[in-house]
Amino acid sequence: MTGSETGLADRWGSGGVELELSAEAAEFGRTARRALEDAGGDELVQAAEREPARRADLVAPLLTELGAWDLDARGSADELEAAAALCRAAGWWALPYPVAERLARPVDLDADALVVVAGAAPSAPVAGLNLRLAAVTLDGRRALAAAREPAGGPAGDPRRTAFVTRLDLTALDGALGEATPADLALGLVLPCWTLLGMLDRAMALTRTYILEREQFGQPLARFQGVQFQLTDAEVERAGLAELAGYALWSVETGRPEAVDDALALRLAAVEAADVVFRVTHQLHGAMGFCDETTLSWLSRYSLPLRRLPLGASATADALAARLGRRGLTGIFGPNADAVPA
Repeated sequence: MTGSETGLADRWGSGGVELELSAEAAEFGRTARRALEDAGGDELVQAAEREPARRADLVAPLLTELGAWDLDARGSADELEAAAALCRAAGWWALPYPVAERLARPVDLDADALVVVAGAAPSAPVAGLNLRLAAVTLDGRRALAAAREPAGGPAGDPRRTAFVTRLDLTALDGALGEATPADLALGLVLPCWTLLGMLDRAMALTRTYILEREQFGQPLARFQGVQFQLTDAEVERAGLAELAGYALWSVETGRPEAVDDALALRLAAVEAADVVFRVTHQLHGAMGFCDETTLSWLSRYSLPLRRLPLGASATADALAARLGRRGLTGIFGPNADAVPA
């Protein structure tokens, strides 16, 4: 994938890396977030859970109207960054639809979406959707995929499954069965942007809560212990945002290390999510686990992103096995200051 004139690649200066999205992509993300809010916001995921058979009808037309499926994330840097911004906006609302997977769709297969799967028990949050699926494993093999029909109906019990279902894979022969680095890298990076949007929202909700909630006659935000916890969580969230920008640049410029960077980003995203949701739940107290709070919905629908295709330990093992003794380069590696301009 080549960068455009306004891509991250061209904002890499001698003083370091500019990892923010372009102004156009950032504005597209804000527009998408507002449009999703106007269409129901948090009610979208709640309605989808109540009526799982309707979730495509609830969400897909909104994304079509936004022009989501006109984006070619593999075609230009501008569109890749717009795709990342859209994934982040979808995460903010815990949108019950595989936005990142559809934006990562392969160009040489008759498929609507691309999911990254583990070699054993391949699964994805695609239950009840009439989508043509392609899958790619972490060792670079592609297949066609079909969602199994769960016992509970077209989408099973989403409160328990968060729309995750097992997949049946049909191996592809020859060149079609061999993933390009862009397949795997893009399939890993874009869902991390969705998870980043969820962490953005979890932090925003918690800041509001601790400013409004009083204890011993003063807001929770005045207590040092609360400030320390929230700072720890914000460091994780902000660090993930930086790494997400770097990994996107790596995909955009077609770096040989793009898959390494994508796996490293995924590991950082899962670890950051563990910290952010632990802290935000703690600061909300018991009510943070009740569906009266938006945090509960965010937390539940973040689980597929945090667990699939692999959890933290298995992702670390996969990254270590891929790197061997090479180590990471760029800002993921030990010599981040030596990244070339």
